[in-house]
Amino acid sequence: MDPGTEPPVAPLLVACALGIERLALRGGRHGAAGSATILRTGMGPQAADRAVARALGGDGRYAALADAAVIATGFCAGLAPGMHPGDLVVADETRDAEGRTECTGVELLAKELARVVPRRTIHTGPLVGSDHVVRGAERSALHASGALAVDMESAATLRSAVRAGPRPVAAVRVVVDAPEHELVRIGTLRGGISAFRVLRTVLPAFFAWHRSLLLPRR
Repeated sequence: MDPGTEPPVAPLLVACALGIERLALRGGRHGAAGSATILRTGMGPQAADRAVARALGGDGRYAALADAAVIATGFCAGLAPGMHPGDLVVADETRDAEGRTECTGVELLAKELARVVPRRTIHTGPLVGSDHVVRGAERSALHASGALAVDMESAATLRSAVRAGPRPVAAVRVVVDAPEHELVRIGTLRGGISAFRVLRTVLPAFFAWHRSLLLPRR
């Protein structure tokens, strides 16, 4: 490598579970300065684990992703009172029954999201994984444990990613369901549209986080 030449940055893999999430992310690519592979894993922790392990395994059409930084994203259920559909959750760690995964560059990612989505509330804290939809008393118990939000794939996605090799990982979720705005209530459609629109805006923040990985650590 020539003196003064920056080392190539590893690629970025953005993992989501649902087709509607992938649609939102792809819609947000227009005009965004950066690139990423958007991987639809399928729903649930086992599907996420398998899909990410396959993508980072260095084989087939995903061969270039072996060293990729990974962001888990999509929709989530908020656990804290006062959360609203369209709020953003930036995980400082993901956790589930199998353990915890620490996230990389949390403060910078939250700052970039505040820049690109200035009118949305951003929450930072633990994101917990579940293998089923969480409601009622279980939601309250998870919040009492310190978690801010719950989804079915982020913990498995990041665990699978770091198991495949050391790499930066992060998780950003958009609240679509919250204690005062549960999916079974009137207004769910409006909340879902709000969350979809927010998810369409996040890629520039992801790209800024990814670029920051090139900067020397102090």
